Amino acid sequence: MELRINRRSLIAVGVAGALAASSILLLRPAAPSASSHREAPLISGDPRNDNTDVYAFVSPDKSDTVTLIANWIPFEEPNGGPNFYFFDTNSRYNIKIDNDGDAKPDVTYQWTFKNIDKRGNGSGTFLYNNGPVTSLKDENLLFKQKYTLKRITEKGTTTIGTGTVAPSNTGPASFPDYAKVRNEAVDGIKGGGKQFAGQSDEAFFLDLRVFDLLYGGNLSEVGQDTTRGYNVHTLAVQVPKKEVALKGDVTRNPVVGIWSTTDKWSPRGYVQVSRLGQPLVNEVVVPAPLKDAFNSLSPDKDAGIPAVVKKVTHPEVPMLLEGIYGLKAPKTPRDDLVEIFLTGIAKKNGPIKADLNSQILNKDAGKLRPSEMLRLNLTIPVTASPNRLGVLAGDLQGFPNGRRLGDDVVDIALQAMAGAAQTGQLVPALAAGDKVDRNDMPFLTTFPYIPGPSNQAVNQTFNGS
Repeated sequence: MELRINRRSLIAVGVAGALAASSILLLRPAAPSASSHREAPLISGDPRNDNTDVYAFVSPDKSDTVTLIANWIPFEEPNGGPNFYFFDTNSRYNIKIDNDGDAKPDVTYQWTFKNIDKRGNGSGTFLYNNGPVTSLKDENLLFKQKYTLKRITEKGTTTIGTGTVAPSNTGPASFPDYAKVRNEAVDGIKGGGKQFAGQSDEAFFLDLRVFDLLYGGNLSEVGQDTTRGYNVHTLAVQVPKKEVALKGDVTRNPVVGIWSTTDKWSPRGYVQVSRLGQPLVNEVVVPAPLKDAFNSLSPDKDAGIPAVVKKVTHPEVPMLLEGIYGLKAPKTPRDDLVEIFLTGIAKKNGPIKADLNSQILNKDAGKLRPSEMLRLNLTIPVTASPNRLGVLAGDLQGFPNGRRLGDDVVDIALQAMAGAAQTGQLVPALAAGDKVDRNDMPFLTTFPYIPGPSNQAVNQTFNGS
């Protein structure tokens, strides 16, 4: 597929992609729950079902595969015992893929969990482990979880893997070599590929003081990685590209859309309580009264909600930037954001004249249904030296073409909201962004790529240790 994108288009794509992500997220109103770092009232009280981030990228060390990562349970304090952290056994956790553009899942990877608890009843112990743990099978590990991974398509449901969840990292006395134990949680799956479930470092780097009147009202509250030291729980798969591409043909059908959901058991059966595609959508774009409803919808419903679509074409954040910082908001309606957020980027879709990551580029796709999801072109080569600003900086493998762990989605989104997507020029006043440009821990060079969890208290710098 031919990719011809000039710098103006690159900036428009990257900036708009991030912005679009945050604006289009609005397109969902319905039941209970939320996703991404406590962004909605109901889900903030149910952290085990709160999906925090989704990542999707061509595997840097195995370019014939794609890696899909979704995280749950925001702000895990490493020393939060004695029960620590685990997946909900009454829920189904999903990563979904739409490859034909109808905004409905064509491939779903679904995890379910069960507890293995050896702490006994009544006369048992409160301890997570009663001695050093040197492997996943160590008898000293008193609590752990097992899971089943299924692949669901229109042809049916197949169990492609089972495994043990990498436990919470409770400290060096309990886990003398935690990395070894965590590595044992990486297993192969049926059909080729790998799977992982377990605790990880919170790899989304940003300064959350954005919610204090957009960084203090004068960009003075920046440079603090608010999520530093916290952990999350990760579900990840690495599969051959053909496993997710339409008709298994990556060359003819290079683009897939990805999102994740949580289905929680209720008296009515399983109910979707969390949904997440692109980052920052529910937090920054969706108004408070719609946040819970947002998480209950499927993407195919997005374009049918006029009140929500308006939040994309007339987003709130640019108006806040104008009111607080005096940065003139771009004229509305924001058709550029509609393209980036709902349809993916393609010359036929709108004002951004580039073919990048819309399912309309798939030769065997049907009619495109506008919807919010993270879209990835599987044929764009792995970047030898990734740029944190992704497409905005000419790195076509980066956000909003999928999302890598090192993509600085906050800085990209901030520029987009301020109008860089329309002008093709970065906004100088926001050039420094939130001054958090990278994760505090290095990423792994092999699957699952996301670093292992911290075992040091988040508040250690305040107590002298």
